[in-house]
Amino acid sequence: MNTGVLAGAVLGLGLFLLFRAVFPPRPGLTAQLSAIDAARAGEDAPRAPIVSADESVSHFRKALGVRMARFYSSRGWEVRSIRADLTLLGKSFEGFLSTKVLLAVSGLLAFPLIVAWVALMGWGLSLQLPFWLALLIAAVFFFLPDAQVRRDAAVRRRDFRHAVGAFLDLVAMNLAGGRGVPEALMMAVSVGGPSGQNGSGASANWAMERIREALANARIVGITPWQALGQLGDEINVDELRDLSAALGLVADDGAKVRSSLTARAATLRRRELAEVEGKAGERSQSMLVAQLLLCAGFVIFLSFPAAMKMLGS
Repeated sequence: MNTGVLAGAVLGLGLFLLFRAVFPPRPGLTAQLSAIDAARAGEDAPRAPIVSADESVSHFRKALGVRMARFYSSRGWEVRSIRADLTLLGKSFEGFLSTKVLLAVSGLLAFPLIVAWVALMGWGLSLQLPFWLALLIAAVFFFLPDAQVRRDAAVRRRDFRHAVGAFLDLVAMNLAGGRGVPEALMMAVSVGGPSGQNGSGASANWAMERIREALANARIVGITPWQALGQLGDEINVDELRDLSAALGLVADDGAKVRSSLTARAATLRRRELAEVEGKAGERSQSMLVAQLLLCAGFVIFLSFPAAMKMLGS
């Protein structure tokens, strides 16, 4: 009975996939409304090109990722947070989707392995338990790339915010030297790059490189440098760049206000980073205290266990 149900489910899934391949779905209502809203809002304005993802993907994975991306687009699934994290990490959205699908398929391969192991042990269980276990493993594998991307992006975004604070200080110093806002931005961002590499570390270098590429692409597409910074902030989901773009767009003609605003923003970023560091240090000290208490409790149990057993035995 179970074998017939499983075979019918596989056959139905195959017929469904065949039908969808022959008659591809039309774009969903959500995708069409999003396109109309984007056209009305004028989102087809010039934008600085996004830095190409430094990721080697095979032809099969790329084709699979393109199909999955089209499926997401037809359903109106924008997944902006994941796209921002992938852009920050320099990975392509298509490669990410293909990785999720391939991992889920590899999780389904656990079904014959579990069935073979159950048969080898001679437990005589039905096929339902291995089937649901394989589905659970496939679901876990499908969401594993999301957790990994979010974890890596959180670390990189923290480093990027640290670089933005140093960038604001450099821009304020260049403005104090008499340069205009565009020249001050370019001069400030050139300090943390390969040509001006110093003790700032590799984390500041790659962040400054992303800002430099955004500013350089702004000249190509004909937009202001602060607009390019705002677009970069939208693409990698960094609020500090969006706030900086809005502030520069408002007071770009007044150098004194720009300097005071950038100095205040840099000081705010440093205080925020200091508060985060102190909070993490407090969490780690608490975890160390709990570990020490558990170690002491285990040592007390180790010392008192022989005496307690002797008293109970007597």
